[in-house]
Amino acid sequence: MLREWLILPVGPYWFYFFTAFPDTLTSRAVNNFLLRKYQKTVNSIAFYPAIISLGFLILCGIMITLDYSTQGKLIKSELVWLRLRDASTARSIITAIAAGLLSLTVFSFSMVMIVLNQAASQMSNRVLGQLIGNRFQQIVLGIYIGTIIYAFFLLSTIRDVESGIYIPALSIYLLMFFTIFDIFLFIYFLHYITQSVKYEVVIKKIVEDTLDAMKKSCPHSQPVPAQPFTHTSHFVKATESGIYERIDLEALQSLCSEHGIQINVVVTPGTFVLPGTPLMGVSKMIPESLEKQIIDLTSVRHNQTIQGNYFYGFSQLREIGLRALSTGVNDPGTAILSLHALVSLFLYRSSHFPAEAVYDQQGKILIVIPEISFDALVLQSLRPLWDYGQDDRLFCNEMHLMCLQLQGLTSHVVFKKLLSDIEAKQSTFNADYK
Repeated sequence: MLREWLILPVGPYWFYFFTAFPDTLTSRAVNNFLLRKYQKTVNSIAFYPAIISLGFLILCGIMITLDYSTQGKLIKSELVWLRLRDASTARSIITAIAAGLLSLTVFSFSMVMIVLNQAASQMSNRVLGQLIGNRFQQIVLGIYIGTIIYAFFLLSTIRDVESGIYIPALSIYLLMFFTIFDIFLFIYFLHYITQSVKYEVVIKKIVEDTLDAMKKSCPHSQPVPAQPFTHTSHFVKATESGIYERIDLEALQSLCSEHGIQINVVVTPGTFVLPGTPLMGVSKMIPESLEKQIIDLTSVRHNQTIQGNYFYGFSQLREIGLRALSTGVNDPGTAILSLHALVSLFLYRSSHFPAEAVYDQQGKILIVIPEISFDALVLQSLRPLWDYGQDDRLFCNEMHLMCLQLQGLTSHVVFKKLLSDIEAKQSTFNADYK
């Protein structure tokens, strides 16, 4: 599963690298380490610009080779309009293009910084990851920088000769085409960046990511309860502080079968743990080497991702709603949008359930995995919004309507309790008119 996931974004080279390891638990630990480094690299804002810039540099070398080859000289001698007879003219064209693109790049990403600052102040700092990690922005930056690098390297190859066939005219005309493309890309980029920071767009992206993560984590249409085993002889403890996200269940299952142990995970995803905090209980005493293998299969990070922990998507939506209800922003409309997004996710989660246990082939429980209950998820997400926005009539009425619908569709007691509080508040609003 890990190897298949790595093939998609990078191609065959990672595939051959990872299949070089034998399918052992040690290789799993190595793969987990490399996976973390891989994710850190590809999620960097500089990854795509670096790859695209390298592509432009290679293209520049290919075009210069073509320009000075026999075939290139023949093309320029046959097509007179492709020639640039004056080397100084060629230099002037390239210099003007490079200077213009530098200004365009600086302006474009100054605008990005302004937009990000506005989004952080009006929504939440947590959503900056959604905006900074936007692939389109990184691709645009890569194209701009790549075109500039192309121009600089091309400028260094121009010779002062009398014959126009010795000036890299083909490469220069291609540079002019890239420049025209960059101008149109800049126009679209202005439209895109102004649209990407709208509340509706940001909230929709969070909902989509959270829903995708829930589909992977909650595949069952019926609850799959599992009772944790009561006999615990040893606890595996965290070795560093961070947020517990997940564990490699497939590798841990093999580990349990090989050593005849059962593991009960005692923390839920999204929990911040300190060094020495118990992460999981083991049914019998295990050696230190085995404990280290288990730790290597556990993901404890300093920052959360929706892909690793779908609860983080609920937290982001809650924070957007809380910021919108704050006195500094005072935007109940955005809070209502966040409420709608949360409600749609609640409805999906109410009918889809995670696997809370991993079994061996004989049906024996090997691993027990705790999950935040549906009621706890609702209370953690909606209660803070209600506490903060209960004095706003618009938000109160919308919360009442959403809870009524969810109670009818899910029959969970948690919504009945919320409704009683909301209706009590609405009665005070109505009393003000009497």
